Amino acid sequence: MEYKANSGIWGTMFGVPCVVADNFLKLATGQQLKVLLYLLRCSGRSCSDEEISLNTGVSPQEAADAVLFWQQVNVLTPQRTSAEKVPELSMNAPAVQYSQPSETVNEVPDVQSQIAPKAEMPKRQDLHPSEIAKVMNESSDISELFKVAESALGKLNHTQQNSLIWMYNYLGLKKEVIVTLLFYCIRIGKTNSGYIEKIAYSWSENDINTLAAADEEVQRMCASFEYTDKIMKMFEMNRRPTPRQAEFINDWKQAGFRAELIQLAYEKTIDKINKLSFDYINKILLSWKDSGFTTADQVRSADDEYRKKKAASSGGKYTNGDDIEKYKAVINKF
Repeated sequence: MEYKANSGIWGTMFGVPCVVADNFLKLATGQQLKVLLYLLRCSGRSCSDEEISLNTGVSPQEAADAVLFWQQVNVLTPQRTSAEKVPELSMNAPAVQYSQPSETVNEVPDVQSQIAPKAEMPKRQDLHPSEIAKVMNESSDISELFKVAESALGKLNHTQQNSLIWMYNYLGLKKEVIVTLLFYCIRIGKTNSGYIEKIAYSWSENDINTLAAADEEVQRMCASFEYTDKIMKMFEMNRRPTPRQAEFINDWKQAGFRAELIQLAYEKTIDKINKLSFDYINKILLSWKDSGFTTADQVRSADDEYRKKKAASSGGKYTNGDDIEKYKAVINKF
């Protein structure tokens, strides 16, 4: 069924940032979206939590939590004067585009294709609930971080609470950087604390600790995840690649191999050895690259030319033997 907006009611309008529609329609709660819409409608004047509650149907506390959420994801920024109670719309809201991966059986961390940490990740210290409560009381940043994480992940368990404190206190990551990482992991369906911590540690080791740097890295990781997901579908894999397989995939991406070329190499591998072998596929791709073949059509054209010359030969002697032998060496190099 198709829907058409009623243009008759468009007498006056207000804008909604594209980043909200692109990134947060699935991640934000209904209450958070309602609060944001009301604030955008009231742009230019201050509103109290009670006023927001009255006009949106959420409680004053929910209104305050929603405002905090939009601040943490850099869609809203606090106004500078103490008299103002409503945040302003941020002109530098992150516009990170995410790709939705296909469902897979396992959640093997593919941090190998993200950033390799410089050293072994240190063991996280577990705090007791009373110690966690003390940290929250002493740090407004951690308290706010907990609220944003709960709005995205639901009620935090003991491990998740310790993980957030460890990333903030031990690794020294800024709260907006941690929030960016959380939303990336939520988007790709990998919310295991161990997986998030591995990426967080690699970020700290590689000085990714500003919102701009985090957004740029998320863009890169999303592209890598999308490329890997495409390869998995192509190879009919039902689990995430092993670290060694992930290295091959990352090398192919860096080399700029097109999907159709990888697909053809995969098909030739299955025809030849009747099983999936990343090493065999890689040798075929490198052979084609050395021969100057960058598209599947070029490879097929070379195959056709070889067959024509072979068919034109007589008595086992080729009409242009040197060229044929040279091409055979290229095609069979792997």
